Amino acid sequence: MTVDSVLAQGAPPVVAILRGVRPDEAVAVAGALVEAGILLIEVPLNSPDPFDSIRAIQAAHGGRALIGAGTVLTTEAASALAATGARLMVTPNTDTVVIAHAVAAGLEVMPGFTTPSEAFAAIAAGARRLKLFPATAFGPAYLKAVGEVLPKHVRLWAVGGTGADNIGAWLTGGAEGIGVGGALFRPGDSVAAVADKARALVAAWKAAVAG
Repeated sequence: MTVDSVLAQGAPPVVAILRGVRPDEAVAVAGALVEAGILLIEVPLNSPDPFDSIRAIQAAHGGRALIGAGTVLTTEAASALAATGARLMVTPNTDTVVIAHAVAAGLEVMPGFTTPSEAFAAIAAGARRLKLFPATAFGPAYLKAVGEVLPKHVRLWAVGGTGADNIGAWLTGGAEGIGVGGALFRPGDSVAAVADKARALVAAWKAAVAG
C-alpha cells in the first residue's frame, strides 16, 4: 500500500498524527479514523512506546490504511519502522541520510522542509512528497511559491496548525494534502471525540473539493 493507492481509493488527503497515543488505546483510536475515512495514520516516535502502537495499528488496520511513524530522526528508527511492516515515514526535518535510508528500505517518506534548499535536498535523496512544517508560520502562498520551482512529480503537504478550518486554503494553495495532529487527537481524548473530529474534518475536505 502506498500514499498513491490510498488517495486513488478516494480517501481524503489527510495524515492523522497521533502524538501521545498509548498502545492500549491505539487500535481503537485508529479504528475511529479509519471508519471516518482517514486512511493515512502516523504515530510520532515521541509518543509512549510508539513501536508497540504502530505494530498494533498495523496488525488491526494495515489492510485498509497506510500506517507509519512520525518524528523519525535516525536511520535506526527508520529500520525499526520498516521491521513493523508499516510503511509511512514522516520527519520534521530534512536529513538526507535518513531519507535515502528509508527509501532504500521501501518506506513511503514524507520529510519536513521549510526552505527551497531543503526541499531540493530531500528530493535528491529520493523523496517524492514533502511536508512544509510548521505550515502556518509560512502560509499557503509560500507553499505555492515553493511548489512552482519544484519538479512536477513532487507533491507538497502542509503540517502544523492545519485542520478542518483551513484545509480548503491549503488545497487551493497547491498542497496535495495536510497532516493533522491536535485538531484530530490529543492525549486524553475519547475514541468518540476522535471520531467526531475525524468526521468533521472529512466533511470539511469534501466541502472544499466540491467548491
